[in-house]
Amino acid sequence: MLLWPRSLWLQLNIVHPQAQILRAFSSVWRQCQVLMHELGLDDPLVTPLRERFLLPLMALLYPDYGGGYLDSHRAFVVKYALGQDLELGCHYDNAELTLNVALGKDFTGGALYFGGLFQAPAALKETLEVEHVVGSGILHRGGQLHGARPLCKGERWNLVVWLRASAVRNRLCPMCCQKPELVDDEGFGDGFTREEPTTVDVCVLT
Repeated sequence: MLLWPRSLWLQLNIVHPQAQILRAFSSVWRQCQVLMHELGLDDPLVTPLRERFLLPLMALLYPDYGGGYLDSHRAFVVKYALGQDLELGCHYDNAELTLNVALGKDFTGGALYFGGLFQAPAALKETLEVEHVVGSGILHRGGQLHGARPLCKGERWNLVVWLRASAVRNRLCPMCCQKPELVDDEGFGDGFTREEPTTVDVCVLT
């Protein structure tokens, strides 16, 4: 388990120096990050990871959150460093389930904290803190409120994979909790699909 995150971190720094590009997805996500599909690493790396390993695992751990129906994802690498972004405010993910893997480097601080599901009125009354360990991943529900404490020193890189199940989100958008109105997009988009009408065999009596 330790070799794979280390080799990915080296590839991002040596083979893909453009991983240093600053991108902004929302007011919460401000830190240095890059999408895996922009580096050409989605199909050869993240898709097999989801299909071969995460799908059967999530089906066992989170059957009530679409764990057995994961059919798309959004994967990106984020960076925290002194002089840049040090922490991440409380939020929930556009995902049914999330994998967060610490890739490196050496750092102290930056622990993740977790509350309850965002729909709960007192979701942040009590929080659980989890320290990052390089080479290890943290699995959690996408709708669970969470954030990152300030980094104290060093530099932290994380691979984040938002795991999505169209069978779940086609019925109810996980961000607004309403029936989604779809527009066409490239690739996986936001993980929604246009469901084809079900063919029903009907016997007519005459």
